[in-house]
Amino acid sequence: MKENILDLLGDNPIIAAIKDDEGLANVVNSSCNIVFILYGNLCSIANIVHQIKQAGKYAFVHVDLIDGASNKEIVIDFIKQTTGADGVISTKSSLIKAANTRGLYTVHRFFLIDSMSFHNVAKQVALCSPDCVEIMPGCMPKVLKSIQKVVNVPIIAGGLVTDKEDVVAALGAGADAISSTSTEIWDHI
Repeated sequence: MKENILDLLGDNPIIAAIKDDEGLANVVNSSCNIVFILYGNLCSIANIVHQIKQAGKYAFVHVDLIDGASNKEIVIDFIKQTTGADGVISTKSSLIKAANTRGLYTVHRFFLIDSMSFHNVAKQVALCSPDCVEIMPGCMPKVLKSIQKVVNVPIIAGGLVTDKEDVVAALGAGADAISSTSTEIWDHI
């Protein structure tokens, strides 16, 4: 049985998100326990995950962003069988469902651009039961408070969270964690 994703965070609510090899080099020495991998391809992803796991961190692969991967369930099997990743991130409900059945942690990412996308969050969470949701952009405290009222899974604020003020506002609004590519946030909050 999987631990609650919040327990994986330990005492640090910051999730490091990496988008290139420079981010990978920096994250292995960070105090973040969870790493969101936002880059790679079918040939490189296993090595990227391996480096994160070697550093004693949890690796979550954003399957929608892996070059050469498709939006079919087979990508989940590939990630599970060849990389050793702990979890996946996706905007696609079908991939979240598939990852759940294979015992991976799941983060359903939502881009909130209007009221229709906002109202879609609760429906999609009920449909695919992710371990948590990531709300983007994460620098909208009022929206985060509203999301907290309609979902009963942990909320991650991501995207455009760039400084301590953004982190404090998002956590104060009900986010359980923050994901960011900003190295300044990883260890200095």
